[in-house]
Amino acid sequence: MNRLPSRFALGLFALLALQAQAGDNTFIDEAMSAGMAEIQTSQLALEKSDAADIKAFARLMIKDHTQSNQQLLELAKKHDLPAPNDAALADKARKMMLQVQDGASFDAAYASHQVDAHEQAIRLFDEQRQSTSAPADLRNFATNALPTLQHHLQEAKKLENEYRAAE
Repeated sequence: MNRLPSRFALGLFALLALQAQAGDNTFIDEAMSAGMAEIQTSQLALEKSDAADIKAFARLMIKDHTQSNQQLLELAKKHDLPAPNDAALADKARKMMLQVQDGASFDAAYASHQVDAHEQAIRLFDEQRQSTSAPADLRNFATNALPTLQHHLQEAKKLENEYRAAE
């Protein structure tokens, strides 16, 4: 009896499982990095902006993205995925913060950055939601987070239009 096909099938199954786990880890890394950048850029907005609407939006970003990152960390632990490296998260957040400082005014740059960041986050979460290889709880997390991200995007677009017009 030839066992080569069954060994090949087991090897292929193991490889596919590792690829799915790497994809889950990539999603968690990217989503947590984006969340950390939102938190840090929003903390910067609280320091630099005098506008009440910018500060209110920044507080919402800090609250929602802190909560989301905590949930992602719990999911990473549940699936025995390594938690993203704090130094790498901070480095990605710093790079995103540099983008916010561009522009004629901080408020306009912050609002514009929020639009771009949330458009990217929505694409990332939508891909995870549609993934057939991701665990159900990660797909559910992405699905449940999308309405909040879409709301953030709508609010960011309002701010962007307001502050672009003020420039």
